[in-house]
Amino acid sequence: MMTEVQTKIQQLADTLRHHDKLYYENDAPEISDAEYDVLRQEYRALIKQYPQFIPDNDPERNVGSAVVAGFKKVTHLKPMLSLDNAFDSDDILSFDERVHRFLNLDFSVPVEHVAELKIDGLSCAVRYRKGKLVLAATRGNGVEGEDVTDNVKTIADIPHQIPFVDEEVEIRGEIYLTKADFLKLNEDRKLAEEAMFANPRNAAAGSLRQLDSSITAQRPLRFFAYDLVSSVSLVTHEETLKRLESWGFSVNPDRKICTHIRMGELFYNDIALRRAQLEYDIDGVVYKVNNLELQRRLGYVSRSPRFAIAYKFKAEQAVTRLNDITVQVGRTGILTPVAELEPINVGGVLVSRATLHNEDEVNRKRLQIGDQVVIQRAGDVIPQVVESLTEHEHFIPYQLPSQCPVCQSETHRVEGEAARRCSGGFRCDAQVVGRLKHFVSKQAFDIEGLGDKNIEFLYATQRVLIPSDIFTLQQRNGVEFPPLEKEEGWGAVSVKNLCASIDSARSIDLHRLIDSLGIPQVGEVTAKILARHYPTWDRFMEVLKIQDEALKELESLDGIGPVMAQDIVAFFHTPAQREWVQNLVAHIAITADRQSQAQNLPYVGKTIVFTGTLLKQGRQEAKALAERLGFKVVSSVSSKTDYVVVGEDPGSKATKAKELGVRVLSEDEWALLG
Repeated sequence: MMTEVQTKIQQLADTLRHHDKLYYENDAPEISDAEYDVLRQEYRALIKQYPQFIPDNDPERNVGSAVVAGFKKVTHLKPMLSLDNAFDSDDILSFDERVHRFLNLDFSVPVEHVAELKIDGLSCAVRYRKGKLVLAATRGNGVEGEDVTDNVKTIADIPHQIPFVDEEVEIRGEIYLTKADFLKLNEDRKLAEEAMFANPRNAAAGSLRQLDSSITAQRPLRFFAYDLVSSVSLVTHEETLKRLESWGFSVNPDRKICTHIRMGELFYNDIALRRAQLEYDIDGVVYKVNNLELQRRLGYVSRSPRFAIAYKFKAEQAVTRLNDITVQVGRTGILTPVAELEPINVGGVLVSRATLHNEDEVNRKRLQIGDQVVIQRAGDVIPQVVESLTEHEHFIPYQLPSQCPVCQSETHRVEGEAARRCSGGFRCDAQVVGRLKHFVSKQAFDIEGLGDKNIEFLYATQRVLIPSDIFTLQQRNGVEFPPLEKEEGWGAVSVKNLCASIDSARSIDLHRLIDSLGIPQVGEVTAKILARHYPTWDRFMEVLKIQDEALKELESLDGIGPVMAQDIVAFFHTPAQREWVQNLVAHIAITADRQSQAQNLPYVGKTIVFTGTLLKQGRQEAKALAERLGFKVVSSVSSKTDYVVVGEDPGSKATKAKELGVRVLSEDEWALLG
């Protein structure tokens, strides 16, 4: 049962995922950056206020895209994450407050930042060994990128040799095209009757992702360096930029050291005024904590660093006609109204559709077919309808259909919720196909060759009805299908590559398997929490056998609340879902979480509770450190707890720990343990 807020969060997540794929994988966004940011901002505000409703396809938990076929995969020395976004000065002040709280600093003590331009290009990591360029990779999905070494060697701004030969280092930066070079490139393509690029960022990405490096060499790509991954002893980010300059890299000169966060506002306003005169595109200003030791302590959340934020420029708007309102059905059964618009160019992108979220939203904005409406774009997602400019003497409220437009099952809306949902479940093609698409997505089984269209084809031809069917693609229940390569749109090579991708997916990390199942509210972060606490699939299943005991144990885990625990238990106690999960597990090998295995963590399997006010370290920092050491951080004390760290005014948890004989640590003792 979803609440109104939960429904809206899910709809926004689906929209963001769709356009992330268009932007990162296809280099062909349907909309511009301005609108993407509006929807991303709305989504983040909601999940911040209601973290218990974070959906299983949470777009905050992944970065970039899957590696494009044709390029070798490269594992980054450390993850290449995207930045959290700010849209006004209040967001920047909130970022500064979060930094102070995490580090347990007095708010009267300013934290120095470096403000620099956010280049609208393609992120790239360039690796050197003994001073020689040996590897270059795109950001990809943040963990693995595409090997574009030969192409990067054609970019004049990137030296093939640097005067630092003691170790392996990685320089990160942004590949871009100047505005003038972009216009010239499109003019040449027009004369050659080739498709033109939508904007400089897409042109840069398309140029770098050429399988033939001689084509890349013909494109005037540029590179700004902004980060260094190494053990080089430096104190500040500003020192890092100067070191990169000394090695021959081009570093953007438009930057400012801000001794107080408010100084960045002056820099932002100045850049906003000069933006049109710059020779390259930017979409905001980045603030980074200058002190590298503070950066290390702040660390990362799953998708972005805690020590940096991008202050984005304002969204662009336009006015057009609302031609119709159509209905889409998501994989959770939620019906979403979609605005069909008179196509209009907003900031260089042709917009023809926009999400309307739910029927309450349509009526709140008093939208009716035929209205003149304000459209706002904020990035790589379907645009947002801001408001109607048409006055209605007699407004007719909008209602979603009482029958599902896909399976004709009854739809229902629980009192107090915004969502109207199809009751068809596994009988509804839209829901089943949506689950299958999530199952093969990059954050789950990551099966190349099973894009949306191929999943829809395999489902329509009855080859794949549940996830386990993917691993028995040519036959099911003893019935053989016609060879896939004989089907229209398929060939021997594509089928061979698909089979190889399926075979490579037969072994999967536990957290990715959990994420792939589409458990309500369980996304990548929650899946990792579960995999960290229950290191094997059998152990996880054992815990879930007895519902009441499973609920209590799940609720004790840090990051899992009562509602989420109920959804997890209910999922595995639903017969149809339990059956297809059992069928799936029979075809795969499940490995323990590689992140935990990759490190020799001293306290793997140990459980810790923090209670009271910590004076020497913020609670968030303490929890983050505990997890890096291998601890399971839980919120309640039991006989299974190994340590309880007490600050000031610890309360009943400390008392219970002593009664149970659990080891109690002071802050000083915790510091020695860590």
